[in-house]
Amino acid sequence: MEHLIPGEWFQDLHWAVLLGLVAISMFTLMVGADWLVESASTLAQRLGVPQIIVGATIVSLGTTAPECAVSVMAAWEGNSGLALGNAVGSVIADTGLIFGLGCLLTRLPVNRFLLDRQGWVQFGSAVVLAGLCYGLWLGHGDMAVVPRWAGGMFLVLLGVYMVVSVRWSLQDEVQVAEPGADPVAKMEADDKTAGKVFVLLGVLLVGAATVVASSHVLIESVEVMARRLSVPDVVLSATLVAFGTSLPELVVGVTAIRRGHPELLVGNVIGADVLNVLFVIGASAIAAELPIVDDSVTDTFSREIFLRLHLPTMLLILVIFRASIFRAIRVNTFQRWMGAPLLLCYVMFVIINALYGGGAS
Repeated sequence: MEHLIPGEWFQDLHWAVLLGLVAISMFTLMVGADWLVESASTLAQRLGVPQIIVGATIVSLGTTAPECAVSVMAAWEGNSGLALGNAVGSVIADTGLIFGLGCLLTRLPVNRFLLDRQGWVQFGSAVVLAGLCYGLWLGHGDMAVVPRWAGGMFLVLLGVYMVVSVRWSLQDEVQVAEPGADPVAKMEADDKTAGKVFVLLGVLLVGAATVVASSHVLIESVEVMARRLSVPDVVLSATLVAFGTSLPELVVGVTAIRRGHPELLVGNVIGADVLNVLFVIGASAIAAELPIVDDSVTDTFSREIFLRLHLPTMLLILVIFRASIFRAIRVNTFQRWMGAPLLLCYVMFVIINALYGGGAS
């Protein structure tokens, strides 16, 4: 977000101003999350589709789009090395931290159709990314990059995913439609609903923008205060950076649970994971080729940390998530204990990243 709201704006602010920004951003963060969750829930009712579908498409797109813009601008300006780590780190945080914590807080609901469809897209896109990166690395060594054609491929897959998601949601709508419903009455109701749908979409987008902007202001303010208190950079990178990039999805997820719409959390996590791979990495690779190995460091593990830590952790967490889905579909709910291994994987990922000085995204 530093490309959208420059971090330099916060550097010379007085302590009192920084504390005020922390308080205000926390308040607007909660308000924006409330707007987003309630408008998404109402929108699902208006459109006659499951809330989990709205969470997997519109909500996740709203919280991921700013991150995509930042990664694309960073790649365009020559800092393309951040895009891969940030996107994969976000998948790890979304599934490990947010879904894991959500499972521990409540029994998350199961939508078999979404988990059997978007859930496999989530897993498949991550496997394709990992296979591509390892294949390029084996073929080109330290000179390996994610080329522009791969970015185009991911964006094409994203377009297919969005179109198919709409078709799936329409199929679900047909399945839940009441038999014998009057089609003329339905058309009249749809005409009256259309205007309200656009209003709800507007409120949802404003809520998403408020959540993302407030999250950035909060993290920047806290980071400036932490640096003034001489908190080590390695601690900041493993805590604030890791926490900050996933704060919008985390707040939306907790708010969804608090407001009684936990299915939005499930959909948002799955949708955000898909978009982080297909949207963020795809668009960033179009802007500039993305280096897979960091040749700015000499230590082998740190230089290849994306291959040795980030990708394996992402795949491990998604395998655990798929196993949880398999069990949850059989018992018709995600059980609370399923969140523990996911959260543990995330914590271990952050600790290892901190030991080697890398920022967990």
